[in-house]
Amino acid sequence: MSDLSKNWMILFVLGCLSVLAGILALLNPFGATLAAELLAGWSFLVIGVAQIINAFREEEWGGRLWTILLGVVALLAGISLVMNPLAGIITLTVVLGLMFLVSGIFKLIVGFRVHDSALKWAVIVSGIISILLGLMILSNFPGSAVVALGVMLAVELLSNGVTAIALAWSRKSGGVHAAA
Repeated sequence: MSDLSKNWMILFVLGCLSVLAGILALLNPFGATLAAELLAGWSFLVIGVAQIINAFREEEWGGRLWTILLGVVALLAGISLVMNPLAGIITLTVVLGLMFLVSGIFKLIVGFRVHDSALKWAVIVSGIISILLGLMILSNFPGSAVVALGVMLAVELLSNGVTAIALAWSRKSGGVHAAA
């Protein structure tokens, strides 16, 4: 019996926990938004410190200076997000809306260049959805700031949880085998 089929229960439990967390995030999108913002802030803090420490491993001064600069920027972003979470929510919501718009535009460009018609339309539809999501977030701004990140987090948790549960059941039944 492979490790994958032995450990299906752990994956199943993690999937159930992810689904539960996704439901809780949907029930309290502002709380989930705040949690996502603080997670981003602490992540930037850790990344900034790690980059600054790593800068002293660089052999060239040019690389060291750029690494220190990027580390300081990440550190300052993290401090700003952690110290002022409500302003961070506003900033991250704008970034999320703009990210969806830019992503959608690039998907449309790629979609119109694809020759396979099934793939072409899938990419174009995905681009349109991304643009619409971006417009929805930005057109309802700042009202969307209190829920947008939380709802996105909830959808991600639900999606990951359902996928993990499906994979666990597949492992239990022997449908997924370990790579040799």
